[in-house]
Parts: sequence; C-alpha cells; structure tokens
Amino acid sequence: MERVPALDESLQEPLKKSLGPATAKVLADHLDLHTVGDLLHHYPRRYEERGQLTRLAELPLDEDVTVVAQVADARVHTFNGGRGKRLEITITDGSGRLQLVFFGRGVHRPQKELLPGSRAMFAGRVSVFNRKLQLAHPSYAKLGGHGDGEAADATESVDVDSWAGALIPIYPACKGMESWKIAKAVDAVLPRAQEAIDPLPPALRDGRGFVPLPEALLKIHRPQTKADVESAKQRLKWDEAFVLQVALARRRFADTQLPAVARRPTPGGLLDAFDARLPFTLTDGQLKVTQEIFDDLATEHPMHRLLQGEVGSGKTLVALRAMLTVVDAGGQAAMLAPTEVLAQQHHRSIVEMMGDLAEGGMLGGAEHATKVVLLTGSMGVAARRQALLDLVSGDAGLVIGTHALIEDKVHFHELGLVVVDEQHRFGVEQRDALRAKGPSRGEKRIPHLLVMTATPIPRTVAMTVFGDLETSVLDQLPAGRSPIASHVVPAQDKPHFLARAWERVREEVEKGHQAYVVCPRIGDEQDDNAGSAAKAAKKSAEDEAEKRPPLAVLDVAEQLRRGPLAGLRIEVLHGRMPPDDKDDVMRRFAAGAVDVLVATTVIEVGVNVPNATAMVIMDADRFGVSQLHQLRGRVGRGSAPGLCLLVTEMPEAAPARARLGAVAATLDGFELSRIDLEQRREGDVLGQAQSGVRSSLRMLTVIDDEEIIAAAREEAVSVVRADPELTGLPGLRTALDALLDKERERYLDKG
Repeated sequence: MERVPALDESLQEPLKKSLGPATAKVLADHLDLHTVGDLLHHYPRRYEERGQLTRLAELPLDEDVTVVAQVADARVHTFNGGRGKRLEITITDGSGRLQLVFFGRGVHRPQKELLPGSRAMFAGRVSVFNRKLQLAHPSYAKLGGHGDGEAADATESVDVDSWAGALIPIYPACKGMESWKIAKAVDAVLPRAQEAIDPLPPALRDGRGFVPLPEALLKIHRPQTKADVESAKQRLKWDEAFVLQVALARRRFADTQLPAVARRPTPGGLLDAFDARLPFTLTDGQLKVTQEIFDDLATEHPMHRLLQGEVGSGKTLVALRAMLTVVDAGGQAAMLAPTEVLAQQHHRSIVEMMGDLAEGGMLGGAEHATKVVLLTGSMGVAARRQALLDLVSGDAGLVIGTHALIEDKVHFHELGLVVVDEQHRFGVEQRDALRAKGPSRGEKRIPHLLVMTATPIPRTVAMTVFGDLETSVLDQLPAGRSPIASHVVPAQDKPHFLARAWERVREEVEKGHQAYVVCPRIGDEQDDNAGSAAKAAKKSAEDEAEKRPPLAVLDVAEQLRRGPLAGLRIEVLHGRMPPDDKDDVMRRFAAGAVDVLVATTVIEVGVNVPNATAMVIMDADRFGVSQLHQLRGRVGRGSAPGLCLLVTEMPEAAPARARLGAVAATLDGFELSRIDLEQRREGDVLGQAQSGVRSSLRMLTVIDDEEIIAAAREEAVSVVRADPELTGLPGLRTALDALLDKERERYLDKG
C-alpha cells in the first residue's frame, strides 16, 4: 500500500518532547509507550467513583494494585532501643482492612499526612506478613473532601478534580509510574487528541451513532459520567475491530485476484479408487467440509481455507482426499508437518490407507497409483536424492515432509496444493517459501492452501487470527471412537491416588493395551523447554510445587522401570533423540512391542495408535488447557474406552487445579478453547509472542466482543469491495499503516 501522509503526525511525536526524558524512559521501558498516540491509546483499566471505596477484600496477592481507602488508625513502633521506627497504618473500605508499613526515614511524611479519617489513593505490591495482607512503603496521593489531592512525592501533586468529574481513572501501571503519574502524563498530551484522524468512514460512524474519535479519547480518559465511559468504549472497540478486519478483508480480496490452476475431481480416477477401498463411510461432517474444499479447488484463484475440528475428527482423511483430487487433476500435493515424528506418522498412515494406490511406478502398483514420498532433514543422502528426483519428475504425486520441503534444492514438477498441518508451529516465511514452488510455466500461479489445526478455535479467534482464511469446521467424531474418562490425580494431597494411577496403567497393559506417560521436560544435560508447558501462576500456596523443576522423561521412565511398572516394556521418546531412533520407537509402539511410552509433548499431535488406551500426564498443571486436550486425544482412538489421568501437586484452591478440573469435566474442545482463551492474556492468543510486537487490541476482547467483531467484518468486506485501495478514506489508510508495520504484517499473515 502506498503510504499516505499522516494527518495526525503530532501523535507520532516521541513522548520525551512532551514529558521529558525520565518519564518517557519509564513509559517506554515498562509499558511499551513511545509516542503521544501510544499514550492516548493507553486506556484506564477501571474507574473509581469519588465517595465509593475499593473492595479491599478482593485484593490479589503479589500484584501491583491501586486502591482508594480511608485511614482507620496509625501507630508508630520503635525498636533497636528507640533507634528504629516502624509506622503501621490500617486502611479500610468497609469490605476489608489492609495494613500499610513504612520504615526508617520513610515514616515521617506519612505520619504527618495519613491521619485517621483521611482518604487517599495508595499504590504498591500486595504481600503477606504474619498472615495479613500489607503494602510496604506504598506510594500515595491524598484525596481531600473536595477532591484536592497531594501526592507522597515532594515533587508531585495531584489535582483530582482535573482528572474527572466524579470518576477517577485507574491506569495499568508499573513500578516507578503509578496510576496517578500516568494520569498526569495523559493530561499533558490530551489536547493532542483533537488532532486524531478518524479511521471510520463517516457513513459507518453516523449510521451506528458513534462519537468522533477525538471525543471518544477525551471521554475514555476524563469521563464525567459512566455513560461517557460506555460510549467511548463502544467507539474504540469498533476502531480496533474494524481496522483489523479491513486489513484481513484486503488480504482476502488480493488473494482472489491471484491466478491458480483449477483442480476439479476426475471421475474414475485415483480419488474414486481410494474411496472404493475405504472400510467405512465418511461422516456427514466430512462430506460437507470436503465439498467446501472441492468447490474452492475448482476455481482459478487459490483456495485459502482453515480446516479445524475436534481431536480425532478425521481431518487427515479429508486433507488426503483433497490431495488425491489434485493428483487426479495433474498436480502434486505437499503436506507440511511441524516435526519429523508427525511427518513420519502421516506418511505411514497415508501409505497404509492407500495400499497399492501409493505404489505408483512400482511392480504391483494399482492402475491409478501415484508415489507417496517422505522428505525430512535427517534422511540419508541416497533416499533424499531419490525423493527430490521423484518430486521434480512428477513421479511423486504426494509428498509429506518437514521444513526440509522448503529448502532451495526442492523443486516440484507441478505443485497444486499445500496442506499445512498445525499452522501455529510455522512462520509465514516458511509457508510462503513452499507456496512459491508452485507452477511457473507462463504466468506464475499460486498453489491452493489448506491449513489444518487440531486445536479447536473459538469463532472470534478464527475471525481475528485466521481472518484471511475461509473456515471449515469438523465437529463430528467418526463412528467407533470410544469415550475418554478424565480424572485429576492430586499427588500431594492424596499420594494413594497416584499409586492407584499406576495400578490402572498396569491393568490396561494386562488387558493387551498400551499407555502413554507424558512429562514436561526431557531431563538430559541440556537446558530444555520441551513442549510449550505453561507455568502456573506463582501464588502463595502454589509456590512449593513451582520450586522444584518440572518432572522429566528420563527420570520418570527410570523410576517406573524400578518401581510401580517394573517388568513392563517401557521406552522413552523426546525431541532430541536421533530421528532414526524416534522412528524406531514409534514403529515398535504402533506394532504393540512397547507397553508404556514415556514422552514429552512430541506425541501431542497426529500420533495414532488405536491400541493405546491410557495416558498419565505428569505435572499436568504445567500445560495449557488446549494442549492437555490435544494430548488426551491420543487415547480412545480405537474401540476400547480411553483413560486420561492429570497428575498434579497443586493444592485444591490453586487456579491451576481449577484449570485441570475444567479439562477433566468436558471433552468439548471448543468449550475448552474458550476457557483457555479466558485464562490467557489476549495478546498471547493473537500471536503477540510470535510477532514480537504489542497486540493492536487494547480495548477489544475476542471472547466478549464477538458481535462487534462479526459486524466489523461485514462492514469491512463491503468497504473493501466498494473501494479496495481505500482511495476515499485517508483516515482508514493512516490507521492501516499504523497497524501493518512489518512485524504486524507477519502476524496477520499467519494464515
């Protein structure tokens, strides 16, 4: 997009010009606020009403808080023979009491100012001393009866009346920059809000009755009434949703302009031969989703589709049928898997499903057969050379591989479809590098794209993170799948429960079945972060369980061999094993030659061993909700019922235990993905970690604001359809420029 001159250039001014270098440095280092515009979009977290006190009964431990309360009493204690002083002040709000503590020289000022009956705002970190909550050396700003305030720092004073009529904004703060200091900084730049350029088209703004952007910024920072806050919030949420959806709609529109080769099913071809051999009928869901994919493949523009569904809903089969359709239509199809274990698993299961249809060019191959090749980084030179030759000659219709597929040396005869499995493990550069290998005779044509994710995604996240993809959902499990019973095993509170868990594993093995034991760490000499195990919040009662390192595969396997599972055939599997060893272990486990597989999350996705019926997840609190659901999906894949035991040392009251309880209570992946989203920071969900930049969503929440996101998507589609280049909307183009810096563009291009 050609850059538009920013009409609100003063909002791009560095904060040090307005606030001075010291304040600007704290805001930049701790809150990632660099410009006047950044600060204007740093919204209050909540508002205190003058005369209405905060509930001290609900203070979170070990967090920075800002409270408004009244001094109940103040006492000075001396120690060290009168040389040391400690001032203890009790504040109250009617719901609870909180102790403030000041020592040494810090006693004199608050002793004079914080007299019983006086009211103030206090900011500090909540800690526990003698089983009582306290703030040690809090910053404070006195609130007089008429709103005149005085801050604890000699250089600071707070005029509370200038903040708001009846509402005091409480900002997300940090050490060295309390809420009231941020409010003063906002005061200094607030007049610039008048220069903010409105990104909403006038017809949309007027049609929905929104206030202009400068007015919304004024009302969110300095509201006179609660109605001011609400009208500002609605407006600012719409800005965020609409600008993001316009960016995605423009990407979708641009994709529809790209050329691709239409790939239509061929009657009597490879797909029909494959379908005739299936020992079961496809579910209604699989048929519906397949039709959506086939309709996309039949157009002369590249498909961009997200296929998501429950664990075990048969996504791989749907993807394979799409791949066979492309082979029938003269193209090749590539499946990109995030790990060698998964690539090998996919290759093995696809070859098994296809039988002699996967033996193209070989003696005994079926009439419509093609060749199915595997390409990974660890293959031997001869096997690799043959695989590359099969791809460039066109002998191989299907290839399954890892990042090795992306290398420059890999060339295709005619790549028609790219299937990306587990999209969140890949960066955009990797996906685009593979798609760039599409057919280039004459005009460059883009392969079709099918993205698969095994973790169900709430609709709003699909519209936001994967908003440039059309979405297909598989929510119906194939017939013959067995239910999975899930239970939390509190190893610390009830050690006999853990002993019973190992007995259950032994019972399953005695019935002829197999089991997984999953650990968050490998346990070798290298420092490892195997799996993306989410650390539970470090809060009081949870500290003990957090102090020790996470349980490790190598240690647990050894303990099980010597102890509760002695005599069983136990093997380990983790990401740092040599690829041949990994493949050997997986083959023997799939063949039933291993009773118990102790593994990291390398088995999280795509591993399919129907005879495995039990899973024990150690330190289950270290994993995210969706990850636990994904792991659990490895059992119950055959006719025998599955069992998943979530072992934890967290106490019953810990939030991590509630999370595990939620996983044990339901097998509904979409419900769990909502819970997961509610418990994680919004930015993490939206790819903040991948993009390395602040999420653009400061006011909008993807769980609560589904209606706004859906409506903004509709409006964005109609705006882009009418004016793809947005020539008549300079404010919107300026807002897009701010959103689509290079890093942000990478996040948007995840699809």
